[in-house]
Amino acid sequence: MVEKKHDPTPNPRETRLADPKALRAYSHPTRIKLVGMLRREGPFTATRAAELTGESVASCSYHLRMLEKYGLVEQAGGGQGREKPWRATTAYTSWPEYSEDPAVAEAATALSVAVAELYFEQTIKAIESRHLLPRVWQEAEAFGDSQLYLTAGELADLRAKLEDLVRPYEVRNDEPAQRPEGARVVQFMRMAFALTDQPKGRDGDGRGGSA
Repeated sequence: MVEKKHDPTPNPRETRLADPKALRAYSHPTRIKLVGMLRREGPFTATRAAELTGESVASCSYHLRMLEKYGLVEQAGGGQGREKPWRATTAYTSWPEYSEDPAVAEAATALSVAVAELYFEQTIKAIESRHLLPRVWQEAEAFGDSQLYLTAGELADLRAKLEDLVRPYEVRNDEPAQRPEGARVVQFMRMAFALTDQPKGRDGDGRGGSA
């Protein structure tokens, strides 16, 4: 749906949001969902967007225009009024992981929280409905965590290695012919963060185990 890239190098397949107004505008959950759906199923109209999201056509039309304002979507051509098709402008969205500008930092944090809440919603829905999947898919899915003692450099290196593993499969998003028989859309989430509330052991280091 949305991937927050860490590479500061400009990417033509990525929309980079750095203005606080743009960050706050994109933080709306319906707008995040619409961009993800357009990347996966677009182009489509405001009418189709309403069917997919459960929102009204008027609401979807408004959100699409706001997304257009900040360069996340554009009209695909053809149709009139609310029957004009829309498409995502790029494959990914990114925003600052760190900023010395308090306004940018606050808006970026709010967007990250909105995305994390959406990830949580998707995860719960997937767990509740996984019994509907064939056994082979239920056994292939992953749900768990690991707690590791890492330096910041090691964490960055591990993140880069995971991104390298995923990258070869990304071509299938734009090239349906590359998708093998039986392939499904899989939400592959990557999250890693330093714990700030871990209990202290006798040696002063945090102690803990995975859930």
